[in-house]
Amino acid sequence: MYGYHGKIVRINLSTGKISVENIDENFAKKWLGTRGFGIHTLLKEIDPKVDPLSEENKIIYSTGPLTGTAAPTGGRYMVITKSPLTGYIAMANSGGFFGAELKFAGWDYLIVEGKSENPVYISIKDDNIEIKDASHIWGKKVSETEKILLEEFGDKHAQIASIGPAGENLVKFSAIMNNGHRAAARGGVGAVMGSKKLKAIIVRGHNKTPLADRQKFISVVKEKINKLKNDPVAGSGLPKYGTAVLVNIINQNGLYPTRNFRTGVFEYAEEQSGEAMAAKYLKRNKPCYACPIGCGRVNVISSVGETEGPEYESLWALGAHLGINDLGSIIEANHICDEMGLDTISTGGTLATAMELYDKGILKQEDLGDAPPFRFGNTEVIHYYIEKIAKREGFGAKLAEGGYRLAESYGYTDAFMGVKKQELPAYDPRGAEGHGLGYATDNRGGDHIKAYMISPEILGYPVKMDPHDISDEKVKMLILFQNLTALIDAAGLCIFTTFGLGADDYRDMLNAALGWDLSTEDYLKIGERIWNAERLFNLKAGLTTEEDTLPKRLTEEPMPEGPNKGHVVHLKEMLPRYYALRGWNARGEITKEKIKELDLEEYF
Repeated sequence: MYGYHGKIVRINLSTGKISVENIDENFAKKWLGTRGFGIHTLLKEIDPKVDPLSEENKIIYSTGPLTGTAAPTGGRYMVITKSPLTGYIAMANSGGFFGAELKFAGWDYLIVEGKSENPVYISIKDDNIEIKDASHIWGKKVSETEKILLEEFGDKHAQIASIGPAGENLVKFSAIMNNGHRAAARGGVGAVMGSKKLKAIIVRGHNKTPLADRQKFISVVKEKINKLKNDPVAGSGLPKYGTAVLVNIINQNGLYPTRNFRTGVFEYAEEQSGEAMAAKYLKRNKPCYACPIGCGRVNVISSVGETEGPEYESLWALGAHLGINDLGSIIEANHICDEMGLDTISTGGTLATAMELYDKGILKQEDLGDAPPFRFGNTEVIHYYIEKIAKREGFGAKLAEGGYRLAESYGYTDAFMGVKKQELPAYDPRGAEGHGLGYATDNRGGDHIKAYMISPEILGYPVKMDPHDISDEKVKMLILFQNLTALIDAAGLCIFTTFGLGADDYRDMLNAALGWDLSTEDYLKIGERIWNAERLFNLKAGLTTEEDTLPKRLTEEPMPEGPNKGHVVHLKEMLPRYYALRGWNARGEITKEKIKELDLEEYF
């Protein structure tokens, strides 16, 4: 069996029992890795209606067959669990070096179950796994936790995934951090760790991933790296300006959400673009494991010194989304989010919801006391409230529940710009309607990276499509992106490789590494199986068709200005055809025929 170590470890924090189980090639061919392994485990082992923060929920840390190899961006891992934010599946992906080290330790994935009575961390040195006391690091920020654990571990090459105060305090959009600033962020996976009193996992390994034909694999990998280096986005735009290279592009195309999606044009975009950040604050690039792209940014600002980021989404969430034009303050706010272990997109989205409520006079100053007012453009908001959220102090306790629950508590959910209770990312779908359908149907709620339709609708990858086309061809492209992204995630790679690589390229790398002879269609079928299995989990958890939707603002209020002036998202026209082209019934349920086709009968 190549590409895998064939072993998983199960760690029960209630009993302290640690056990090893094996996986075989048939299992690997069905699920491939990361999201596939995770959804199989959840469907088999938990009740989808379980309380996400209860002892009965489980959390999986999973690699793919290309994690820890020389494949471009082969350092990804995935955290899979039931989300406390949405109540549905959470699968949060991260780069850095933790995923590769977990694979080097000889484990394909970890299942953590139960709940410890006291704070603990998990120490992994190859086959030696221990549950250790973490009371001395409980309450510490991410950087402090990493420093203390590395000293105790005695090996500077060890890698750490940990939570900050936000996860400990069960903030519903708390993240799991590794390498200081890399985040498995969405869905509140950090709160699931916090509910189990699990502060961190530290890992060090010395095992190479077995490959079917190492020489052939390296040859294939070199060819794919050359493709990426010759691509204008992967080989030039991202290395030069980071993901924030998108700020000016998205703003000029009129879909840069501003002031809680009131418009798609931000008057200060150029002043906080990737170009501006490079000119004022950039010290160097910082790539993840085996990444030839290197979009990571190391910036320096006087208030915190050297830090990393913000990425495009974080820059927007803490900037234009709130009407804030102070790049230095945005960088500092991003740094605080990382230290506290917060999802920056949901942090910004929740603050934007509060600003909308305040602007409409629904949230009043007397609710806040002496705290800063939630006025759009008020930089004090990001300086004051982020730590309050993480510590659930004052009004921060309400914000810690996320934007939807905040708006619901004031009886005005129209202020919340999200899907399935998760805050939307940095693209107004009134300027990219296929992307809007992607938001509405995403298994993990408001999200952009499980089907990045900005590629065909704005950037022209793999072909340029009219952003306002809502034909079957657009819907089919979305389904292809959803299945392909599930495949790339399961392989253990970064989706930025799609700027340069196509489905055949992933087939080439996987076949060379694994010694398989699967076709591109075979691999895409694995992606389709994963997507449908995640949908099945959500349906069992209580998902209804009514939740495959968008905020009213995006379907009923025309864009007020810019290139997309007058446009809304025609979701009602696209959604029934999406269900039909997926092979589902009119209620968005997976048919028995599709279940059989995808070999999912045992989970049905």
